[in-house]
Amino acid sequence: MSPADAITRAGVRVLDLVFPPCCVHCGGIVEGRLRHLCPRCAQQLLVVKPPHCTTCGHPFAGETEVNRGCGHCETLRPRFGAGKTVVLLRGPARSLVHALKYHHALHVLDDLAAIAEQAPGLAAFLGEATLVPVPLHPRKRRERGYNQSLLLAQVLARGGGGRRAVGELLCRVEDTRSQTHYDRAARQQNLKNAFALAPGATINPADRYVLVDDVFTTGSTLNACAAVLRRAGVLNLDVVTFGHG
Repeated sequence: MSPADAITRAGVRVLDLVFPPCCVHCGGIVEGRLRHLCPRCAQQLLVVKPPHCTTCGHPFAGETEVNRGCGHCETLRPRFGAGKTVVLLRGPARSLVHALKYHHALHVLDDLAAIAEQAPGLAAFLGEATLVPVPLHPRKRRERGYNQSLLLAQVLARGGGGRRAVGELLCRVEDTRSQTHYDRAARQQNLKNAFALAPGATINPADRYVLVDDVFTTGSTLNACAAVLRRAGVLNLDVVTFGHG
């Protein structure tokens, strides 16, 4: 830890004593490893463990654990290889993602990193890959001030001890409407030709790439991005999301 980092962390501890942080989910006082979820809400996090779908990352349970069918992505026809997700997007996990995505709460990134460290097999899955964030359209990025998927990719890259790179290889060329209220078919149509290879992007077919997004819902956005990378020559391509739901 650098002297500057040590000073920053010391300052954060002092501020926490004077102004105790509140849980982003229930508003309670936070104390413990996570700085923006109280212990009770932290216990409600559903970190995904094996067995889970190898395409979208959703955990298997009951009879599905036997036949390995996945109702969340069975009609997707993925253009990527494997997929992994950190948590189910419910309760406190949803509050963390929404705080980052809609309320400029960049401070929750440390908690996302800490939660990702708890996901079994995530470090090995990411390995030494180049992490490719799903891009925002320039208009939306200006309005928001950042791309949450890029920030998440940077967090995951730091966890690799310098073995992972972040590559902004994609750009969004169509300012499509929000996907929130669309079904799978409508999402796919909405994203047709929405993404392109970023100007100056270089692809090495020998490298492994992992697409990074905040949430896996139907997989349409990730699939549209994967199709662009495939056409550009990417051979080894997987995906990771923080939440599923």
